[in-house]
Amino acid sequence: MKFTRTGIILNTENYSECRDFYGSILELPFLETISHDDGEISVFGLGNSYLMVEQGGAAWSGTKPLDRCPTKFRFNVDDIEAACDWLGAKGVAVEICRHDWGTTAEFADPDGNRCALRSERDFNG
Repeated sequence: MKFTRTGIILNTENYSECRDFYGSILELPFLETISHDDGEISVFGLGNSYLMVEQGGAAWSGTKPLDRCPTKFRFNVDDIEAACDWLGAKGVAVEICRHDWGTTAEFADPDGNRCALRSERDFNG
């Protein structure tokens, strides 16, 4: 099968906060807003894919545990320490984790969805 495009739909309880997080904090490129009878959807560029932030999810205080959120958004960056400083300056709590296979920095969006930075330098995928 040949796919023409891939995307992720993220249903959120705190729609406005999550829309602002992915747009203003992470600065994903904004593509469009889709209005419909039940509200709106915000669409962002996500590399060669897209991220649709929609209403209808369930928020969690802090970071959702693995059994509540088995998926994690991973964003590779050239300089993980600089990216952590940049996120910290925007009020995002980030925890750097050093592994034998590379470095990550863990954080959560306003709904508690798991996100992480990954050092591109250490990535062999």
